[in-house]
Amino acid sequence: MDLNLDTSLAAQYKGATQWARVVTEHWVSSQLFCPNCGQSLESYPNNTPVTDFLCLTCDEQFELKSKHGPFGPRIVDGAYAAMLRRLRSNQAPNLLGLTYDRAQGRVRNLFVIPSQFFVPEIIEPRKPLASTARRAGWVGCNILVQRVPPAGRVNIIADGVAIAKDDVLKAWRRTLFLREQSRLEKRGWLLDVMNCVERLEKPQFQLSDVYQHEDSIARLHPNNRHVRAKIRQQLQFLRDAGFLEFLGRGRYKVR
Repeated sequence: MDLNLDTSLAAQYKGATQWARVVTEHWVSSQLFCPNCGQSLESYPNNTPVTDFLCLTCDEQFELKSKHGPFGPRIVDGAYAAMLRRLRSNQAPNLLGLTYDRAQGRVRNLFVIPSQFFVPEIIEPRKPLASTARRAGWVGCNILVQRVPPAGRVNIIADGVAIAKDDVLKAWRRTLFLREQSRLEKRGWLLDVMNCVERLEKPQFQLSDVYQHEDSIARLHPNNRHVRAKIRQQLQFLRDAGFLEFLGRGRYKVR
């Protein structure tokens, strides 16, 4: 994988946004493999809602977000209503997050958030455009990437070094079981508990460790009065899916 960007393609563009779009989209279509099956990606026509790339082999869809410098806790995205429609129809694309060094003309970091990690709770509406704007009242959205569990951020390039293809494919396959949970509400519970487990940063943990996050999970699900029972239910699902290993006596291990 060549991490150099072909900056000559955007020589006529002075705006940073247009420069980044042309250069990074060309790099993805010429260099990146599909993290699901390992084959190449094809570009969608410009202005296709939400989606930028498609794998013709396995039909995975990808949206690309590029930035000079690191991403923050939010990634600005398109129309809020369109994104929610895609989520409810289970057609949300996978998100590629690419950072680059324009001076060096190189890709610095690239990660992918698989579509199964997209639930309404991580989509935040932005303020409607002012009445004086050309698209007055239009509402965009932010993707709250800080709400995504670490397992949902699959690195492809880290600090200017490409991750081995087999390792990327393995990390991608690790969470495909989440797609079996088509109901967004149930998947949201799974992701919240998974987030707590991974952020414990312990190779082994106790059920009581997860219970320490009961209040924060309860705030995310204010209509549920049986939070501990739901936590145990999600841990059992993660165990049955092979994400966790049950060691007995309330102890678990992240696989």
